[in-house]
Amino acid sequence: MFIATLIASQRLTAGDISAAADRLAGAGCAPGEAQWIDEGEAADIPFASDPSAAREALEGAFPATDVVVQPAENREKKLLIADMDSTMITVECIDELADYAGIKAQIAEVTERAMRGELDFAEALDARVALLKGLDEGAIDRCLAERVRLSPGAETLVKTMRARGATAVLVSGGFTRFAGPVGGMLGFNRVVANELLVDGGALTGEVAKPIVDSSTKETTLRETAAQLGLDFAETLAVGDGANDLAMIKLAGLGAAYRAKPIVAAAAGARIDHAQLTALLHAQGIARKDWVSI
Repeated sequence: MFIATLIASQRLTAGDISAAADRLAGAGCAPGEAQWIDEGEAADIPFASDPSAAREALEGAFPATDVVVQPAENREKKLLIADMDSTMITVECIDELADYAGIKAQIAEVTERAMRGELDFAEALDARVALLKGLDEGAIDRCLAERVRLSPGAETLVKTMRARGATAVLVSGGFTRFAGPVGGMLGFNRVVANELLVDGGALTGEVAKPIVDSSTKETTLRETAAQLGLDFAETLAVGDGANDLAMIKLAGLGAAYRAKPIVAAAAGARIDHAQLTALLHAQGIARKDWVSI
């Protein structure tokens, strides 16, 4: 058995749900009776077969509505592996840090290309960090205070999953000086990120090796699941860039959050409209059971 979850960033109507069920029937998926998770916000439609056809029939069919199609078994996840920049927070920290050096446009262009999968991530990171050589270390704390903002729904997602017994790991190709505080604010169990090297109160233009990259993210999911005795079906991974693809493909529910086209096309689920709390609705968790922030 499978479940198609409709999650609206504006309002979901009974008519939308009926139309979705008709689409599933037309695709040969044999839908069952729909149920609200939260009326007007999210609803489930169980169906019997062909999840690929179901996803094709539903995605993009309803304005400002995200669709998650998945097996009914192991729907609520026990491990969350999340990207940070442009996922758990609204910005790319290296781009904002570059603004304090007066070179944001130059670095942001490289970041965008790396996140689209056009450049090798590690090489692109080394090249960008090299351009920050000599920047006063104090810019890091200023950037954290002035620029870094949590993505809507991020804290509720992490803390609700933690409260229900899940483990949460923040794995970032960004920097520990940002990921540590962000992970603490959001309630992650553990943080994995790159270390910016500093000497004499200024950035050296280097990052400690080995670099946290796509393979690190995948390995973190694999190793953490093994440590917890979990099947991959019990895991959730979310990110937006090409360096998140490996973990997204491996996870039981791999979600692309407002992601680059290469990631959105490959992910098992796309969240393009709603907040990150959509990933709670995707697990069948109603708003009444969310941790209040």
